[in-house]
Amino acid sequence: MSSGFLAFMAFAPILLAGVLLIGLRWPARRAMPLVYLLSAGIALFVWDMSFNRVLASTLQGLVVTVGVLWIIFGAILLLNTLKHSGGITAIRAGFTTISPDRRIQAIIIAWLFGCFIEGASGFGTPAAIAAPLLVAIGFPAMAAVLMGMLVQSTPVSFGAVGTPIIVGVNTGLDHAAIGEQLAAAGSSWEAYLQLITSQVAIVHALVGTVMPLVMVIMLVRFFGQDKSWRAVFEVLPFALFAGVSMTIPYVLGGVFLGPEFPSLIGGLVGLAIVTTAARAGFLVPKRQWDFAPRDSWPAAWMGTVEMRLEELTARPMSSFRAWLPYLLVGVLLVISRVFPEVTAAFKAVAVNFTDILGEAGVSAGVQPLYLPGGILVMVVIATFFLHRMKASELGKAAGESFGVLLSAGFVLLFTVPMVRILINSGVNAADLPSMPIVMARYVADSVGGIYPLLAPSIGALGAFLAGSNTVSNMMFSQFQFGVASNLGLSTALIVAAQAIGAAAGNMIAIHNVVAASATVGLLGREGTTLRRTIWPTLYYVLMTGLIALFAAYVMGVRDPLMAG
Repeated sequence: MSSGFLAFMAFAPILLAGVLLIGLRWPARRAMPLVYLLSAGIALFVWDMSFNRVLASTLQGLVVTVGVLWIIFGAILLLNTLKHSGGITAIRAGFTTISPDRRIQAIIIAWLFGCFIEGASGFGTPAAIAAPLLVAIGFPAMAAVLMGMLVQSTPVSFGAVGTPIIVGVNTGLDHAAIGEQLAAAGSSWEAYLQLITSQVAIVHALVGTVMPLVMVIMLVRFFGQDKSWRAVFEVLPFALFAGVSMTIPYVLGGVFLGPEFPSLIGGLVGLAIVTTAARAGFLVPKRQWDFAPRDSWPAAWMGTVEMRLEELTARPMSSFRAWLPYLLVGVLLVISRVFPEVTAAFKAVAVNFTDILGEAGVSAGVQPLYLPGGILVMVVIATFFLHRMKASELGKAAGESFGVLLSAGFVLLFTVPMVRILINSGVNAADLPSMPIVMARYVADSVGGIYPLLAPSIGALGAFLAGSNTVSNMMFSQFQFGVASNLGLSTALIVAAQAIGAAAGNMIAIHNVVAASATVGLLGREGTTLRRTIWPTLYYVLMTGLIALFAAYVMGVRDPLMAG
């Protein structure tokens, strides 16, 4: 079989998903079962995987799905708890105090608060938290999901306290072989990883500073009453100010502190600066911008967990007490990931499945306390006491949350197993590399010297498949390293481009869209969201690729592994 045919067959499940979800606008619950079946068929009959390995990969995906659903459940439960405690009413009033302008609210909640939550937890949590919060303060569900997905970009490379770099790149590269090369060159693995981290932070800052402006453009052009460009230009200074307020501390954190805290520091410092500035009216447009009256919204904008103001519990509560649960989420996530003793205690509670059905390397597990879902449920319990709730109110919140969870679960039952089949396809009777590696290799062989332009797209492809920057880095970092070596380019630069592209790919990762949509009851319209998030994703990978090309051939960026 030719390399072109194999590359096409490997790409076929992604192509089918794109045609059904984006082209035909099928809901994911109809599209993803077909995509799963096609993936399994190609694995069995083209890649010659054993039925046992396909089944084991499917079971592995189901275990991973449980973890994803646990996060979704925690995010929905916290929102519904705050709805019934009166917290959402106070939060909504607080944002109106900062600014009633919806453009400003989107920047503060989705961009800055979302960056902080991404830095603390990762794994799609910002969209799952930001989207329902935006809905609760009066955004259409469709707009809220779109804003939540757009933050799945700049902060993602350092999400979950640096997991995509510390775990993804670290385990995705051949530590032993590269370590020996580095030692021979008078360097070290730690210095090399820090070089990658610094380059990731710098390029993200260059490309990502305009993301708040991109959010505003999407908000105004898709959800504005008159879709006027004037409404975009009015907020341009504030949007760029919000961008640099996050990316400057972000890049300083990456260069000087390492991969753990850029997004945490950037989000937290940016939130403090921009919220203070907004309260003072600094760079805030004089003309306020809002959506059309709710009764004129198209049905497609509305989710099944839409929170009408009259449904919200209202009781006297300070803004601090209302926000305290979200602050606790951030604090507990940081503590659980920074302090080794706490991390070990949380991870000790786990259900693990090793070498499922006897297939080597096909393993999965769920750590209910360590996963963000566990933290969110802990905060819900704390909120019950902090907000002096009744048991009946918490019971209503739990019931509503389970209802949404059941809808989300069906789609993910097919999406994640499909991904695991593709990733695990490298073990087969035909002695072929895994499907993602075949696709990437074909692209590299076809483009040659302009490869730096396309390197971020490989990372985005991995994230689109797996819904994870970390997994994309694990799949493709070694491949990207090898291509860079063969082309005589800086390996650190190309691996950094991989990590950045993988972050941008989270904006179009199917199960991230499903997870975010589930939190606001918008399941079935994932294709519409993907049709919109594809454009910011293309911007991100193209700009990153152009910067990588410039760095490689104009600036002559080098690393310790380059000869001469």
